[in-house]
Amino acid sequence: MRALRLLMLAWLAGLLGEAGLASADGAGPAAGSVAPSPQEACVERAVASIQRRYEAVRDLSADFVQTTRSVALGGPGSAATSHGSVVFAKPGKMRWAYEDPEPSLVVSDGHWLWIYDPAHQEVQKLAVGDGFLSGAAIQFLLGEGAIRRDFEVTAAACSDAKVELVLVPRRAASYEKLRVRSDPATGELLETTVVDLLGNVTQVAFSRTRTNLGPADELFSFRAAPGIRVIELEPPTRPSP
Repeated sequence: MRALRLLMLAWLAGLLGEAGLASADGAGPAAGSVAPSPQEACVERAVASIQRRYEAVRDLSADFVQTTRSVALGGPGSAATSHGSVVFAKPGKMRWAYEDPEPSLVVSDGHWLWIYDPAHQEVQKLAVGDGFLSGAAIQFLLGEGAIRRDFEVTAAACSDAKVELVLVPRRAASYEKLRVRSDPATGELLETTVVDLLGNVTQVAFSRTRTNLGPADELFSFRAAPGIRVIELEPPTRPSP
């Protein structure tokens, strides 16, 4: 379950970092269509604001707090919280450094993903795109994300004071829906929440966001030190037709 939550974070990073690469496909009403309602117009402005914000972002660093409510932990009242820092760069490079309560590391260079567990002196390695990350999420990681193309977008709240969008994948995915909360004035993403198919909820709140700092490529690779066990994960077995 812990590894699964870390994999969720990997594609959340893709959503945050690649939203600005989304095309305008389906972003507005077609010619001659009925004028959008005030709520629909607010959603369109919010989506456009997020995209404009991240079009100018080459890399991003932030602190984060992750809260996971897991069915396995005993129901909606049970939650686990952790925090750390994240750095990522387009396309698909990321580094999630967990500091508390258990140090751990999730790193991707856009081709490989490493999940390092210092307590057990082991690292899991897998190829990005081998079926572990699927649906619209992997497209974000590869820099091909288009919010309107890949998601049905509605508003949980949309006003000059608060923007919270609900994104439901248009194609089969390993999660039910995403929620994103953004700054109405700037389009900066403040919080992402994923609800998986089992009802587990992972919420990540971002703070102290800095952009275009030019992180070194070495930050997005992992070299196992002597004594660390490397486990190379195989793609999931696909059922026969």
